Formats: sequence, structure tokens, C-alpha cells
Amino acid sequence: MQNQTSPLILTFGATDPVGAVGIQADLAAFAAMGCHGLSVITSILIADTARIEDIQVIDADWVADQARVILEDMPVAALKVGAVASIENVSVIAEIVSDYPDIPLILDPFLSAMPDQGQDSEDMLIAIRELLIPQTTLFVASAVELSRLAETWREPSSDDMLAVDAMRIIEMGCEYLLVTGTPGDVHAINNTLFDESGAVRNDAWPRLPGSFSGAGSTLSATMAAMLSSGVDAPEAAFEAQEFTHAALTNAHRLGMGKLVPDRYFWAREQDEDPTQ
Repeated sequence: MQNQTSPLILTFGATDPVGAVGIQADLAAFAAMGCHGLSVITSILIADTARIEDIQVIDADWVADQARVILEDMPVAALKVGAVASIENVSVIAEIVSDYPDIPLILDPFLSAMPDQGQDSEDMLIAIRELLIPQTTLFVASAVELSRLAETWREPSSDDMLAVDAMRIIEMGCEYLLVTGTPGDVHAINNTLFDESGAVRNDAWPRLPGSFSGAGSTLSATMAAMLSSGVDAPEAAFEAQEFTHAALTNAHRLGMGKLVPDRYFWAREQDEDPTQ
């Protein structure tokens, strides 16, 4: 008799030798949530804990072939799209996910540590806006990333445009938008979730000392795991933030650069508890 499997999540993203961001971070977060991760590599990073030094983009045909083979073989419960690395990859991923409209899509395409790609960066933003956002269940972006994306449809502004920009994303067809780093108490990290009705929840978490790599990847991957298990988006957003904050509180110093979230902090806590 076949055993019942854990929810399967397919993630598109960069492979990171440190395991702080991208595919490796996603797979660790999925496993921590009791899910099984499947992966499609969009690029290969040369990186350490301090920075990403270079990136090798995977050909779009290879990206498509990786995904199609998996999707034709296994029942995927959620899709996550991370750093896509090229406009061609945006296009091919958008075509693939359009064939599976009933599967939740979590979009977290911004990796702030990526090397600047000049004009290609703006073209990539436009491609993401036009091809992926309209198909997205839950889009994750920092306030800075949202403002940068918004400048592909409006002029730069010194006014507080966050709520206006957020609702424009929802109007494009995105069901939920989680904006991290929204205005609030300077001693806290404030995050706001939007849907078609406006801001549906705002959460604040104590600001932790140190510089981290992988917080965003952990947050979006954990939400993908929650959605794959049938949790609704507002609850998934809160639970994922709580998990991410705990992973950052227990972060590792693996090298001489940034701290890396410990996504298995809960397992170590159990090992240390003599009552377990």
C-alpha cells in the first residue's frame, strides 16, 4: 500500500552554496514545515556569507524542461517563484504556472544581494509585473522593493505611496501582498498584508541585532508550505512571520559575513529538553 506523502512544493530559484537564500533555503523551510520540496534551478550563485559575487543564469529551455518533467509526474500542492535571473526565465515560468491555475503561487522574486544588472533590472521588473503578478496568490516584497517596482508605472515620489502601490498590485490580479518593512515603531520590524479590501493585518516583531541573509527566503517559503497545507493566507502570513523571527533569533554565524537563519531551531530545542 502506498504511503500518504507530505505536501509537495515546487520552487523556482537560484542555488546558493551557503544555503542562506534561494533553493537551499526553500527546501530547508519546506522540510521544517513537514513538506517535501521539489526544485527548478534558474541560476547558480557564487557566494559566501558576506555577498553574492557572481551569477550564472540557466537557459530558459532547461528551466522549462526541469519543471515540466516534475509537474507531469507528481501532484504539486504549491508553487513558489524566487529569483528568476533573466527575462526569458520570467516568460517561461509564467507560461508554465498558467497551466496550473488552481495551484497556489507564492512570488518572492527579489534578492537584494544580487549584482546590479542595469537596464536589464528594470526590464525584469516589468516582465514580473506583467507576466507573474497577475497569476500570483501571495506576493512578498519589502517596502523598498515595492517602491522600486512601482516606478515601472509611475514617477518617483517623496510622498508615502505604499498603500496606493500595494492596491495597484492587487488590482493587477494578485490575491494577497505581504509588504515587509512598512512604517512603524523603529524598534520593530513591521509587516503589512493587503488584499482587495486593503490592509488586512499588520504585525510587528522586535528588531534583532545583527545582519542576516535569508530572512525573506525563509518567510516566503514558510508561507508556501502553509498554503500547500490549506491554511488561509492571513493565518499563513502570521505563522510564517512567527517562524521566521524564531529562526532569526537562533541564527547561525557560519562564516565571517551575515548571520544565517536556523530553520531547525525547534529540533535542537527538543534535543536539549530532558523531558522530551
